[in-house]
Formats: sequence, structure tokens, C-alpha cells
Amino acid sequence: MFEYAPAPESRDIVDIRPSYGLFINGEWVEPQSEERHKTINPATEEVLAEVAWAGEADVDRAVQAAAKAFPAWSGMPGAERAKYLFRIARIIQERSRELAVLETLDNGKPIRESRDVDLPLVAAHFFYYAGWADKLAYAGFGPDPRPLGVAGQVIPWNFPLLMLAWKIAPALACGNTVVLKPAETTPLTALAFADICRQADLPPGVVNIVTGAGETGAALVNHPGVDKVAFTGSTEVGRLIARSLAGTRKKLTLELGGKAANIVFEDAPIDQAVEGIVNGIFFNQGHVCCAGSRLLVQESIAGDVLEALKRRLGTLRLGDPLDKNTDIGAINSAEQLAKIRELSEAGEAEGAERWSPACPIPDRGFWFPPTVFTGVAQSHRIAREEIFGPVLSVLTFRTPAEAVEKANNTPYGLSAGVWTEKGSLMLWMASRLRAGVVWSNTFNRFDPASPFGGYKESGYGREGGRHGLEAYLDV
Repeated sequence: MFEYAPAPESRDIVDIRPSYGLFINGEWVEPQSEERHKTINPATEEVLAEVAWAGEADVDRAVQAAAKAFPAWSGMPGAERAKYLFRIARIIQERSRELAVLETLDNGKPIRESRDVDLPLVAAHFFYYAGWADKLAYAGFGPDPRPLGVAGQVIPWNFPLLMLAWKIAPALACGNTVVLKPAETTPLTALAFADICRQADLPPGVVNIVTGAGETGAALVNHPGVDKVAFTGSTEVGRLIARSLAGTRKKLTLELGGKAANIVFEDAPIDQAVEGIVNGIFFNQGHVCCAGSRLLVQESIAGDVLEALKRRLGTLRLGDPLDKNTDIGAINSAEQLAKIRELSEAGEAEGAERWSPACPIPDRGFWFPPTVFTGVAQSHRIAREEIFGPVLSVLTFRTPAEAVEKANNTPYGLSAGVWTEKGSLMLWMASRLRAGVVWSNTFNRFDPASPFGGYKESGYGREGGRHGLEAYLDV
């Protein structure tokens, strides 16, 4: 057996402060609220830093700073705004190794994913929207589109810096100013981005970052000075936000949960499909809203696919996220680990068969092995509820029509994958699947020029591409 020697990335490139305040009006400020919480490394449970949690008064101060900065920023020629966005993108590239290590420490994802997926996409989004800043009149939203004002943005913990880029880059390109709240368990890369804004000489108040938990997010969403709310997170919180903003003048986009179907037809190349299945559900420990957590396999090849899948899962390496050989990192928090365990136990209790490869679990931190459930019925909780972890439910189908029916039998509608060599079948399936994104013979493929968003309980609105500008324009 060929063994990989440890290949850890150095932590020395990252300078984490013992304590962080709030970033308001271009400066680090102490919060009026005295509440502070520790952010930890989920792989070791080591305390990384102490972070301030903003109260209502702090959120109000940030919103006022953004409102004060809005006239000058929105009145600036688009080509001038673009220079700031280009500068931010270049600084992100220059500091990408540092940011990747920081993301892995705070989030638990493997360094290969932070380094090779997250950071290149973060820079690409700022580059892409910098290009739009002086071309808004040609985006298809009227000859003179205008920004909305102050954007209140709340992002999740699964892709902290990438979700920040998805939100901030189009908002700034359109001339809005921003108050952003990162997730309470992963604030460090957002706070590092505050330093990048200062390094890029971004005018004070254009970007403000307030850290905290749900109460901070609620104060931001409900603040009367906020003109636009963008939220990525759970469907439950998305419902609360939609209710609270109903009847107000605020514009709202929601990108919520998912229970995507990854559909494999009998003519698909099995080895390629298996790689897509692994990438679809075990990438980022399954902490992906568009994860392919339901595998639908045509009955005639189900045995072959499962055999190849189990063989492939036996090669995955779980362990230190900073090791460049690691495939499966740590679960982000004890709370999320408890949810994954609870839903997995429900799958066994409802009669599904559970399988995991031989997988040693570290003594400290939050870990869950890659897991496959077979014998799953559509009524099972593991086939209907978002687990948000490395857990795959396998179902079978006989005909394309049955595949469509099973794939659409979910309250969600964020993404889907189809594996087939027949172009006509691919297009037939894509036209019938109720999903915002349908991948053909691939999965979890992202590009800043391509819009992303969902249907039904997966939310509404689009991020990315030309369509992502609309959410930040008065159209």
C-alpha cells in the first residue's frame, strides 16, 4: 500500500490577532456591546481569536456610515469604482496563500480546496464585476440603472470568503455601499478582508463588517436604513427574513438550502460519474447548499456504480485540514456535527442501510466519516431534509420520466446533475428538472459569469453573471 507522507501547510504565514473589534467607516472600532465570543479551529478545538459581537447600536453605526458614504460612491464614475475592485482582486491574489490557510483554520475545510477552489473564485468574482462597473447601461436593465443604497448582507460559514465575494463585488460595482455580517463560527477571513479594503484605499464607509450571531443579523436585516437585503443560509432563517421584510420597500434575495439530485443514466461513463458523485457530496465535507446529496442511479447499473463508489471512497483521506493530502476535513461546529449524527441515526432507524469506509477519526475536533445510505425511500428524512454533511442517499430509477419525478420530489430546487452521453436526453432532463442550476456530466462547477440561484424553498434571485447585477440595481 502506497502511503502519503504528511505535507502540512505552514501556519506561520497567518497572523491572527488575539482580539477583533468591528470594521466601521474604514476603521477598527470597539463595540458598544460588551459581548465577545471565541472562534475556534474545528479540527483541533483550539481557540483562534476572540471576536466582538455587535449589538443594535453597533449595527446602527455601521448602517449610518454606509449611508453617509453612499452619495460619493454611487456618484463616482463606474470606471473609477472599477479601479478599486480591480485593486481588491489583485490584493486577494497576492495574499491568497495567507487567506487560504486562514479559511482552513477557521472553517475546517481541506487546504487544497481553500487554495485551489475558493481563493481563485474569490479573486475572479472581483475581477468579473470590476469589468461590469462602467458597463451597467449595457447590462439589459435600462439605459441608466441606479444603485439601491445600503446593502445589508448576511453570509454563511461553509464558504466564508467566497460568499463575501458573491455579495460584495456586485454590490460595489453597481454603486451600493455595504454592511456585511459573516457567520459567527467563521468571521476571520471577513475581518481579513476589512484589512484588504484599507490596503486598497477603499473610501471609508463603503464596506463595513459587523460580527455576531443571529441577533446581529436580525438587527441588520430589520434596520430602516438598509435598502437591500441579501442572505445565504438556512431555509428556516430565510423564511423569518422574508416575513420580516414583507410589505417593506426593501429588496430581498435569498439563497437557501438544497437537496440536489445527481442522476446517473446507464450510458454514463461510470468512473467519470463516480468522481462527480464524490465531488458532489464529499467536497467541503458536504457543507454545500447545492451538494448532490441524493444519488439517483438507473437500476441496470446501480450495482456497478455502488461498487465503484465504495472502492473510491476507500481511497479518501480524512484528517488534518492543513495537510495537502487531506480530502475530507473537519465538520465546522459541534452543533452541525450533532445535526448530521441525528439525521444519520434517523436514516438507520427508518430502515436504510448505512456504510462508511474504514476511516480513523482524530481524537480532537469535529469529524464525520464519508457515509452512504442504500435502500433509501423517498419518504425517509435523509432523502428529504438537508443534512449539510458528508452523507449520500442512494435511490434507483428505471426510466427518464421516473428520474425527473423523483428528482423534483423535494421542497428544494437549487441544483441537479445529469450524467449521460446522449445530448438529447441531457436537454430533455434539464428542461424538466426544477432546479436553478443543472450540471451536465460534472458537478459543483462555478464561474463568476454564470448565474446561480434556486426555486421553491431554495430561495429566489440570482447571484453571479449579468443576472447578479439586477439584485443591486433599481430596476
